[in-house]
Amino acid sequence: MAISKVWISLLLALAVVLSAPAVRAEEAAAAEEAATPVEEAVLTLGADNFEDAIAKHPFILVEFYAPWCGHCKSLAPEYEKAAQLLSKHDPPIVLAKVDANDEKNKPLATKYGVQGFPTLKIFRNEGKNIQEYKGPREAEGIVDYLKKQVGPASKEIKAPEDAATIEDGKIHIVGVFTEFSGTEFTNFMEVADKLRSEYEFGHTLHANHLPRGDAAVERPLVRLFKPFDELVVDSKDFDVSALESFIEASSTPKVVTFDKNPDNHPYLLKFFQGDSAKAMLFLNFSTGPFESFKSAYYGAAEEFKGKEVKFLIGDIEASQGAFQYFGLKEDQTPLILIQDSESKKFLKEQIEADQIVSWLKDYFDGKLTPFKKSEPIPEANNEPVKVVVADNVNDVVFKSGKNVLIEFYAPWCGHCKKLAPILDEAAATLQSEEDVVIAKLDATANDVPPEFDVQGYPTLYFVTPSGKMVSYDGGRTADEIVEYIRKNKETAGQAAAAVTEEAAATEPLKDEL
Repeated sequence: MAISKVWISLLLALAVVLSAPAVRAEEAAAAEEAATPVEEAVLTLGADNFEDAIAKHPFILVEFYAPWCGHCKSLAPEYEKAAQLLSKHDPPIVLAKVDANDEKNKPLATKYGVQGFPTLKIFRNEGKNIQEYKGPREAEGIVDYLKKQVGPASKEIKAPEDAATIEDGKIHIVGVFTEFSGTEFTNFMEVADKLRSEYEFGHTLHANHLPRGDAAVERPLVRLFKPFDELVVDSKDFDVSALESFIEASSTPKVVTFDKNPDNHPYLLKFFQGDSAKAMLFLNFSTGPFESFKSAYYGAAEEFKGKEVKFLIGDIEASQGAFQYFGLKEDQTPLILIQDSESKKFLKEQIEADQIVSWLKDYFDGKLTPFKKSEPIPEANNEPVKVVVADNVNDVVFKSGKNVLIEFYAPWCGHCKKLAPILDEAAATLQSEEDVVIAKLDATANDVPPEFDVQGYPTLYFVTPSGKMVSYDGGRTADEIVEYIRKNKETAGQAAAAVTEEAAATEPLKDEL
């Protein structure tokens, strides 16, 4: 099970809480006035004109949306304001949108890896370079972010004053060269163009223009400046993949801090990305033992730095979203939780500072037993929508011999709350059809089986008796759900035939004598 299936909901929750931009009242008023639309500035794209638009515009931001998506509806007026403002930029910066819920446009969404709404992607150079949009979601922020994205990927540092912003608390990557040509420079610029949405890049012929610069350094090299751990790290490997790996490894703190300090938030979001195992220590930062825990944990991170694991230390007060997501309780703290690349979890409650290293060593030595998070199996399950938990999901969904529509939800999710009465109505309508089940699983209180790709809430899957499993992407009314199930369900005969056909297809071929 890929890590993104588990972590994406937490990332989205953190992005909303931690990255909400502040806009001055006068700026907002100016944006409102400037964005009074004569006609819609956002281009509407679809399967019939998408490729032509990408080829026509060397830089274009595309939003993949669904009409029923609440986040898309919230973004729409800000996106239009930004498009109006950027249409006056020299050269104009183009914003577009694709209704990815439209049947004819779904192949586009699949082609570009759209797994949730809204998804925004930057297309450059006729689509040869595609990047995730990682900027703000309000008009002024979108404008500022995109203006930076259309300039040079790396800026030349000709004098010390050009490097004045390098120690501004952000990550800066600077290539130091003997000349602005050759394989090393070309590869550096390629990486800069690819990663420009995440980092600030510069290039220079003179290392002594840089903070703590030394004119005697052996060129070429790449120097990464960061506001944590060792403040400067160098690399002389200009292979593209090696350079990307160097930047990735060097741009995250040895131990990421989960607190209310906004300076830590970019690293926090990055921590939850990727397939590496993740170790998380949660405790109260304001109590006396904190310093001893911090010292022990940082020591453990240093001791195990060669392992494929990221480390995070989180304050209980700031980590409520994570606690809610994992189903943890404050009375379990101090606790350490590891989730590996296969989504197996390992938990130690009420851990002592002097137990951290030995417990981690047991994990790396394979001596710990993973646990499965599950609510109790309901004793009574008489409502139209059946409650499923981790301990019985296989029995209900895969072994019941029925057609099952299952919803993965979070109790705090507004869209889930809105969908709940609709599923109740659909289930009540289908209650007399014994071969159909509509079920729900609280994905914050139960582990999600690896067969399901849960990228956000609510996520719905339709599973037939033969084991055919598809992500439900139909309408969100009771009538549309009922119509979808009746159209796609298997009868007992169809299920048996599908199983027989699959068995025949997988049976080894026998040589004839």
